[in-house]
Amino acid sequence: MKIDAIMRLAPVIPVLVIDDVAQARPIAEALVAGGLCVLEVTLRTPVALEVITEMAKVAGAIVGAGTVLNPGDLRAAIEAGAQFIVSPGLTAPLGEAAVASGVPFLPGIANAGDLMRGLDLGLDRFKFFPAMAAGGLPALRALAAPFGMARFCPTGGITQASAPEWLAEPAVLCVGGSWLVGKGAVDVAAIGAAARAATALHIQPEDRGP
Repeated sequence: MKIDAIMRLAPVIPVLVIDDVAQARPIAEALVAGGLCVLEVTLRTPVALEVITEMAKVAGAIVGAGTVLNPGDLRAAIEAGAQFIVSPGLTAPLGEAAVASGVPFLPGIANAGDLMRGLDLGLDRFKFFPAMAAGGLPALRALAAPFGMARFCPTGGITQASAPEWLAEPAVLCVGGSWLVGKGAVDVAAIGAAARAATALHIQPEDRGP
């Protein structure tokens, strides 16, 4: 599956920071049951790779690794079972390794220079990060205007309330959201409700090509 197809599966990709492997499957099951099948597990905790492996066992889940910083992280994530890769930024070593691996890759960009480096690697799907801190919707619109081939997953500071405005942008295929899973003990009911609310967010019907 290409990264474009993954981005179009649901309006929100949950961005997950999980400290306890035992929470992996219940969280993934609740999110998938709520309609969110694409899950990004950030490599921000010592157990993140194990979490990816566990979540990948959940039927219907498409589990990727986020916060991938270098080719070593890339290899480890793929070995753990990651089905796609997300990075907060784009460097030549990581971009070249990701393209060579063939794994669906969503690199982070925050400006035109980042985006042009991605295009040079043959990439045209990007994570706009950190979305709010990098200028919010005005910045994304300014970037999208000269790069009509690019499509985005804005991430960083987006909420259930603000997501619809982002999703109304023609250049936006989905958003990344960290609001879906709270800290502490797993509340399956709350996660399921948050997932259903996120799934109900509407993508505008106009063409989102190319």
